[in-house]
Amino acid sequence: MESFKAFRIHEESKKIVARIEQLKLDDLSPGDVVVRVTHSDINYKDALAATGAGKILRRYPLVGGIDFAGVVESSADSRYSAGDPVLVTGCGLSETHDGGYAQYARVKGEWVIPMPPGLDAAAAMALGTAGFTAAYAIHRMEQNGQTPEAGPIVVTGASGGVGSIAIDMLAGRGYQVVAVSGKASSADYLKTLGAATILLRQEIDFGSRPLEAVRFAGAIDNVGGEMLTWLTRTVDFWGNIASIGLVGSAELKTTVMPFILRGVSLLGINSSATRRPARLEVWKRIATDLRPRHLDRIVTRTISFKDLPGAFGAYLDGSVTGRTVVKIAE
Repeated sequence: MESFKAFRIHEESKKIVARIEQLKLDDLSPGDVVVRVTHSDINYKDALAATGAGKILRRYPLVGGIDFAGVVESSADSRYSAGDPVLVTGCGLSETHDGGYAQYARVKGEWVIPMPPGLDAAAAMALGTAGFTAAYAIHRMEQNGQTPEAGPIVVTGASGGVGSIAIDMLAGRGYQVVAVSGKASSADYLKTLGAATILLRQEIDFGSRPLEAVRFAGAIDNVGGEMLTWLTRTVDFWGNIASIGLVGSAELKTTVMPFILRGVSLLGINSSATRRPARLEVWKRIATDLRPRHLDRIVTRTISFKDLPGAFGAYLDGSVTGRTVVKIAE
């Protein structure tokens, strides 16, 4: 194999520097499946990694990109053959292992997911880690007894990738969805995805009592901090709160009251370290009963590989709505 293009992140003079450069297969982290990558995406975590705004990489240099989809080029794992369409999300990509922002990726067979029937590489990356995380949150909540009949589910950070897809998936399952966003301009977008009610973050009275009046049957939270604290105090008996993100804060100041008096469950969602059986089951649901109905609206940008380096800043200043797909193949 000749050399190929990769977006690689370096640490130089204690600064993070990332650029597109030429690599050979031997430059990549070890693995038993080589994939010709056709599509990737951008997640908030990718922006943190590429800019150094967050400590994501555990070693340098590494190819960025926590997700990719493409076609198996070669495999020492008997589960895969050349030509198989596959995807990989999370699993330490762009943390400890070279990621998906390259024309070729080499990974462990255990991480590889056969492309579910009904999805292709572009749709899989329109979903990516964001879609998988949203679906895994709903899956965990439903395993723990959440039902549409119990009442409304609130989604915070609603206009981001995870929030957008969660709203679409929940509405498709018959849930009444309350969307919380800091962007008044995103209200129409959120309603087209299936949100029944929009709450502007700036207008919420978070209160201060250990338990506030019940407002929701469950929650998917991308914000953390004061927002998550408020959710613990306003979710109904036996409700589930899926904790996914910390764009607001990593702090959580609450009491045990919601958990012992209302039986609320706080479910931690780690999409990167999800075990393979759950990963396979959730991707199967993403292609069937949890398939978003408005993916064409959620994907607000498709960019080429060469435009990738300039695409991360918008994620850090919070101006991104929806999802960005990256076309790696020329």
